[in-house]
Amino acid sequence: MTNMFSLHFTKTCKRYSTAIANIVSNIKQELIEIQKSGSYKHERILLGRQGIKVHVAGTKQPVINFCANNYLGLSSHEDIIEAGKNALHTYGAGLSSVRFICGTQDIHKQLENALALFHEKEDAILYASCFDANAGIFEALLEYRRKMIVTDGVFSMDGDVAPLPEIVNLANKYDAVVLVDECHATGFFGKTGRGTEEYFGIKGSVHLINSTLGKAMGGAMGGYTTGPKPIIDLLRQKSRPYLFSNSLAPAVVGSSLKAVQLLMKDSKHAESLLRKTTIFRTRMKNLGFKVAGNSEHPICPVMLDNARLTTEFANRLLEFGIYAIGFSYPVVPKDKPRIRIQISAAHSEEDIEKCIEAFSKVQKLLNI
Repeated sequence: MTNMFSLHFTKTCKRYSTAIANIVSNIKQELIEIQKSGSYKHERILLGRQGIKVHVAGTKQPVINFCANNYLGLSSHEDIIEAGKNALHTYGAGLSSVRFICGTQDIHKQLENALALFHEKEDAILYASCFDANAGIFEALLEYRRKMIVTDGVFSMDGDVAPLPEIVNLANKYDAVVLVDECHATGFFGKTGRGTEEYFGIKGSVHLINSTLGKAMGGAMGGYTTGPKPIIDLLRQKSRPYLFSNSLAPAVVGSSLKAVQLLMKDSKHAESLLRKTTIFRTRMKNLGFKVAGNSEHPICPVMLDNARLTTEFANRLLEFGIYAIGFSYPVVPKDKPRIRIQISAAHSEEDIEKCIEAFSKVQKLLNI
């Protein structure tokens, strides 16, 4: 009996080995093709905390970071780090549970209330990420013939701003709900950082907002939906990513709560960010670069001719002390590779100047 089992197990393993070997062989060829196209994505390793100046493995000196979503520089803000530490000591490392079992602490409710207040909505619900917030809303709300228009407020790769007034008018015409993903707007876009609604002067016209704790708010992770309380209550009952994902860790919640409190206190960071964005865009265009996107948004895509050039350009920038990433297909359309520069309020004007100088040097070096 044992010998028969061993023989069967051996044959099964061989079939399995053949199957995985075929898959791996095909995947290796696919990876070779990606490398040939110039769009292979290498992960650079940071030695230390996120910030405006970071130490990248393989470089001798710290470089200036122009590719993080750290729009306000809050990821290394000492008050936010301290709030995270305090929450870790007070509430522990994690909940080992989903929210509806034993995974809701008072600090989670405090953050949800603060987010609702910040967006001037009735309630908010936390998720592990904004990706989960987006994934969890449609099945829960659109079981029946309800109409919903969904858009990004700001599109992450282009820096374009959605025509929100026209979208709202369309929704009103057809009695539809408006849902806006504000990941690249919350905290810094609009006069006081309330996002795309505020930018267009139509606050209160969007019914549901999805956003993130992991970009301008400087958090490690986390997303949320905010809107009318009955809808938020229904999401707590039916939204799968919420029901089946562990609660956000207390350290993340504590640091995010402090970030929201800082944002509600003043808007000087948003004003500083706009000024520096204008400087960068104007100077780069004077050098002959095409900078796409909305003129007031800190996502500044510098458009280049092809994927190989984009990758080489980004690598050369690193040699001049500027950390930026080249994006190509499939992240962006094949004919639209770019280096996406992201300005932060924490960048000094000297940092901006060094970035522009580096672009100018690489431009000459590569005969562009």
